[in-house]
Amino acid sequence: MLVGEVLDLVRDLKASGSTILMATHEMAFARDVADRVVFMHGGRIVEEGPPEQIFDAPQEPETQEFLARVTHR
Repeated sequence: MLVGEVLDLVRDLKASGSTILMATHEMAFARDVADRVVFMHGGRIVEEGPPEQIFDAPQEPETQEFLARVTHR
């Protein structure tokens, strides 16, 4: 399966009411599909919350630095 097919499958599973726990570096996808985002760094949870909070107003420096690198904001 290609990445796009996997992401489509996850969207379909969510639409059907399935609960999914997944790790991804696809930030746009996580923002679009997730109900809750957990950011981990160094094997520990650094920050968690709804996608809007994590992506629009991250509180922790590790989260801010990561998002600045991968989203070019």
